[in-house]
Amino acid sequence: MTSFEPSGPMNVLWIMADQLRWDYLSCYGHPHLNTPHIDSLAARGVRFDNAYVQSPICGPSRMSSYTGRYCHSHGSTWNGFPLRVGEPTLGDHLRKQGVRPVLVGKTHMTVDAEGMEWLGINQTTEIGVRISECGFEPFERDDGLHPPEYDPHPPYNDYLRSKGIAGEHPWHDRANAGIDEAGERKSGWYLKYSNLPADIPEELSETPYMTTRAIEFMENAGDEPWLCHLSFIKPHWPYIVPAPYHDMYGPEQILPPVRDDRELETDHPVFKAFLESRICRTFARDEVRERVIPAYMGLIKQIDDQMGRLFSFMEERNLFDNTMIVFTSDHGDYLGDHWMGEKDLFHDQSVKVPLIIYDPRSQANATRGTSCDLLVESIDLAPTFQSFFGGPPLPHILEGRDLTPILIGEADANTWRTFLFSEYDYAVKEARARIGNAQEDARLVMIRDARYKYIHAEGFRPMLFDLQEDPDELMDLCGMMDDPALETIKLRFSDALSHWARRHHNRITMPPEAIEARTGHEPPGILIGVWDETDRRS
Repeated sequence: MTSFEPSGPMNVLWIMADQLRWDYLSCYGHPHLNTPHIDSLAARGVRFDNAYVQSPICGPSRMSSYTGRYCHSHGSTWNGFPLRVGEPTLGDHLRKQGVRPVLVGKTHMTVDAEGMEWLGINQTTEIGVRISECGFEPFERDDGLHPPEYDPHPPYNDYLRSKGIAGEHPWHDRANAGIDEAGERKSGWYLKYSNLPADIPEELSETPYMTTRAIEFMENAGDEPWLCHLSFIKPHWPYIVPAPYHDMYGPEQILPPVRDDRELETDHPVFKAFLESRICRTFARDEVRERVIPAYMGLIKQIDDQMGRLFSFMEERNLFDNTMIVFTSDHGDYLGDHWMGEKDLFHDQSVKVPLIIYDPRSQANATRGTSCDLLVESIDLAPTFQSFFGGPPLPHILEGRDLTPILIGEADANTWRTFLFSEYDYAVKEARARIGNAQEDARLVMIRDARYKYIHAEGFRPMLFDLQEDPDELMDLCGMMDDPALETIKLRFSDALSHWARRHHNRITMPPEAIEARTGHEPPGILIGVWDETDRRS
């Protein structure tokens, strides 16, 4: 692979939308949702058509992206499960290279307060802040989940008050609520009111606000190389958006649901348990989809318009000359497909994400405006950023693969990964209570290759989808047919899972070169199995 020495300070703008489906952008084929600014980024870079997250849930997906490691390696397998003290993050690696890692928006990070107290680390110190903020310097941390009982004092509330939006909790009462025809205030948390415009001037709503904060950072960043993680909360629920976006789309722009009656007859205990949840039963109703999806599309359109504003600023400041720009998401949204809501299982609506990378270096000119169908994981971004800033490979820590060969057109499809993996810990979910299995058994692992998607369900039969013959993933082959040929396919995936699980995932304190230097040598002064002074090694 060609190596690069960046000339002058180089930067990365890492944009992550929350709960954005891969297929709800026009550059990925949506027929009604026009996203020209995101499309323009794809025209200047590489669009990845098989990018998957390491978990379909916000917290563990993001912790994998921020550490470059699989969920069972970093251990933060569900929302609110702390990322343990000492788990190295992308920010830790980049600081060693003189790069300033900055956060604007959401991480969903939960601090390991008990571990920090045990080690005597104060969360308000410089080191304590880094540990508490997933390795980032928080220019503005805002996870976007601020019901009064959860987070009554977000900085965004102060911002709204400074703009004349009065009230005890304007995030809840204005930015995520609407006024109905009777003049009554209705909360955006209720899906029924998703068609109402949010009671906030559009320019003060969350997406423009966070875009402004990113621009403010870049205006004052100075000459130090930086990585800015601009992390939007939208189009994540509450599904409510201010005018004019609230009614840009109607029933005629809603795509038909991707689902089959046979899915409701599944004999798989895990899939069946999720289908019986309130969330899935709600989103299986057409009236719910008709209320939610236009608002969801409006939220995405607003993001795209803000990308136009952001990219114009960057063009004016010549930041496209030295800034890698990445646009992606932390997971998708079922929106009623497969009779499901939210993002709990492994259909592409949930676990596949958009990924667009613009690389400013001239070596990437050959791939501009192209697409790539190789299997890519979200943990690949950390080693890609590490490489972009000229850092050494860290294969003993970072479990992803550097995407630079793809970006410069030197990737070898024959030696690229054969399988990708995603994990789901459903121990805290209602589904486990319905099934009645133990916490330690409430685990799913998805394995995908170029053709098939295999889902290991601890204690139960696997699920298998043929993405070539059944791209909509409507037919679970393991539940629909007893074909001896399937046994060969299942065995291949079972072996891949076993091989992956047996690999070293936590030998992170010893780099390969240090192990190689020790190989065949005892430590200095240590003599083992030596008879006397005349006994010398051959």
